[in-house]
Amino acid sequence: MSENRMLIVPTELVNKIDENRGDMSQAEFIEFLIDSQLKQRAKEHDEKQYATKDEILSFEQDIKKLLRTFLDFFVSYGLELGKQSPKSEFEELTSRLHELENDLAPESEGKEAKIKWK
Repeated sequence: MSENRMLIVPTELVNKIDENRGDMSQAEFIEFLIDSQLKQRAKEHDEKQYATKDEILSFEQDIKKLLRTFLDFFVSYGLELGKQSPKSEFEELTSRLHELENDLAPESEGKEAKIKWK
């Protein structure tokens, strides 16, 4: 047997409960509302645990843009300082920039996006 307690609420709230509870008792209606709210919050929480495909692809593109910006900065910074990079190092950085540039190109619609992991 459950223990009953008294809950003091404003008259306006009691009127709202009575107007909307239908055949339920006040206690049943309040319990229903609380359970519904808790279930909705739990559902929202569960839905937000995973990233969507679009969010992952957008994140990937943002990371590639960031990497490209860093590479551009370091290449230009090295050139401004007059640092004489070995030709192979410069060519490697240039090829990485071109790879990122190609990866940043939007995929045509209807094609499945490819994620390259290195």
